[in-house]
Amino acid sequence: QVQLVESGGGLVQAGDSLRLSCIASGRTFSNLAMGWFRQAPGKEREFVATIGRSEGTIEYADSVKGRFTITRDNAKNTVYLQIDSLKPEDTAVYYCAAGSFATKSRIFYPHWGQGTQVTVSS
Repeated sequence: QVQLVESGGGLVQAGDSLRLSCIASGRTFSNLAMGWFRQAPGKEREFVATIGRSEGTIEYADSVKGRFTITRDNAKNTVYLQIDSLKPEDTAVYYCAAGSFATKSRIFYPHWGQGTQVTVSS
């Protein structure tokens, strides 16, 4: 079983930056594709970014392209989400997910973290 623990969320102002981290355990990290999703109050969980096992595949949601950057450090079993120029509409719980291949579809990620809250004030 894969365990995922997110961190790095918080209350920030519009225009600020944050770096979210997700540490994985329970399986060889380099064999996992990783994704970030977010869920705002009253909305469905939506795809944000995904990265393949060796960074060969990286994809972003159109709404975050140019502001969000996903990276991974296989030596640290960690995936990161750098968020720049934060907007109030980025307010959500951000979830880390792990699966066998990089995809935008949440149904293909069997492993999920508990999430980290990001709140952006205007």
